Amino acid sequence: MGMWSKAKGLAQQAPPERNRYVDFLRALSILAVVVGHWLVAAPYIDASGEVVGGHLLGILPWSQWLTWGFQVMPVFFLVGGYSNGVSWASTRAKGGHYSDWFASRIQRLINPVFPVLLVWAAFAFAATQMGMARETVRMGVFLALIPVWFLAVYLLVTALAPLTWKLWERLGFGSVALLVAGAVAVDWLTLAHGVPYVNFANFIFVWVGIHQLGYAWQQGRLGPNKAFALFLAGLAVLVGLTVYGPYPIAMIGVPGAEITNSMPPTLALLALGLAQTGLVLALEPWGRKLLDNLTLWTATVLMNGMIMTVYLWHLTAYVLVMVAAWLAGGIGLRVMPGTCEWWLGRPVWFALWIAALLPLIAIFARYERGSVPATRERPVPRLRLVIGMIAICVGLAMTAAISIASPEGVTGVRLWVVALPFVGAALVGFGPVYGWVRG
Repeated sequence: MGMWSKAKGLAQQAPPERNRYVDFLRALSILAVVVGHWLVAAPYIDASGEVVGGHLLGILPWSQWLTWGFQVMPVFFLVGGYSNGVSWASTRAKGGHYSDWFASRIQRLINPVFPVLLVWAAFAFAATQMGMARETVRMGVFLALIPVWFLAVYLLVTALAPLTWKLWERLGFGSVALLVAGAVAVDWLTLAHGVPYVNFANFIFVWVGIHQLGYAWQQGRLGPNKAFALFLAGLAVLVGLTVYGPYPIAMIGVPGAEITNSMPPTLALLALGLAQTGLVLALEPWGRKLLDNLTLWTATVLMNGMIMTVYLWHLTAYVLVMVAAWLAGGIGLRVMPGTCEWWLGRPVWFALWIAALLPLIAIFARYERGSVPATRERPVPRLRLVIGMIAICVGLAMTAAISIASPEGVTGVRLWVVALPFVGAALVGFGPVYGWVRG
């Protein structure tokens, strides 16, 4: 109730010119990711008594269509473009420095990551010392820390904001067309000619392309009629690429699939992003009117105040509940995913995951709400800022790609992976290591 009262006070203080729909979409997109993750992970105990890490999209192929609604990272990048456009324009108007602007964006995103990294590093170390199978430790740590991949990509897109803003000012929607053309070229080289590694360029082409549309939205260049046309065009291209083309229906990776639409992103995911952008912006007038309701707006403010905490810890809550069920004799885990009994049990499981997540929010949300920009006597040197950002991005990418749990060594932890975000933050001018250095 205290958190609700505080959120209500902040909601009432919001200036009338604030676009509440931006905050609403940010909260909605993260909640969709949480629900999607909780739904798609489907571990069960088979007849031999072994735990099988089931994946709903592989067990029920028809469920792959659901990813068109639950893969909403494009909406988050759209909102990011809007917010970064507003923030960067304000910084320029005040004569601010890029270094300070970007350093504050890094701090706001990364500060909540430190606790979750430390907690799971400590778990990996303790579990290894107690003799737990290293593969089991790796699976648990890997699952819990999957969400951090997104932050590495989003930081890179944000770092390019001044350049992409200039590109938008010069070319407008032509800048989007250039990025779409880049994504087409990348997929052509990948799928038609098998050129290795070039597909990683789509982390830029796809996500910056959606980010550019955030600038268009912020400048009023995507009204409801244009947005609806964009929705229809994006949907038509998406259907063509997936139903009649070479791309899979699922907008996230499916075990055993030759092509994944998300890692790295493909032209199909870009088409989904265009369709989602058109849909949510076509609904903006209705959504803004709906958010005049104080209760809904307060809920939106509350969610935005702990959005990174929810995102970073929701799979930890999932793992905790699954481990508890396994320790309790496998209660609820002997039901085959996709059966009627399995679906009927989802509300109970969701209630348990929410119950496990709430105390984590209560403990760790302060690292997000208390993430105020550090006071600096002078801007962070550009070279140090770039090196710090790269260290953070590499650390987060490796956390998601190879896990911080190590199959070798005494500690059971890849200490260099854990250390990189802390060292990078210190170079930028915040974080625990920075505090120790200053002290």
